[in-house]
Amino acid sequence: MSGKKAKNIFVEGPISAGFIGESIAKHQSKTDIGAHAIFLGQVRADEQGGRTVSHIDYTAYEEMAMQKVHGIREEAFAAHPLTCMHIYHSLGTVRAGEISLFVFVSSPHRDAAFTALREIVEMIKADVPIWGKEMFDESEGTWKVNQ
Repeated sequence: MSGKKAKNIFVEGPISAGFIGESIAKHQSKTDIGAHAIFLGQVRADEQGGRTVSHIDYTAYEEMAMQKVHGIREEAFAAHPLTCMHIYHSLGTVRAGEISLFVFVSSPHRDAAFTALREIVEMIKADVPIWGKEMFDESEGTWKVNQ
């Protein structure tokens, strides 16, 4: 891993459409980019035992999570011809229908962007210490399993 400091990936609460839009708009002046690929993870109102998930409360081992994401970034840049990458994840309460994960990669060509994006999202889900507790209205929740 390089000597670069791990970037803070966390956003308190949901990731807003405005934040996502601003992130995309900042890339209009980068003329070496031919493709962007974006993943938005949204909280579902899943049914479990007759109850509906109203929100997820996210928590993380923040320092380790930022280091893991830094390693994922380095690995993706080494494996794919990416121009840039942005990763953000929510902490705290995110209601059903709101965005909790935003991954945005750019590359000169679409194949690299698509391939890298899928790999990055899968590594985040498998390796980064972020946990979500699915909540049912205001009642007791259950810990979510990443899929």
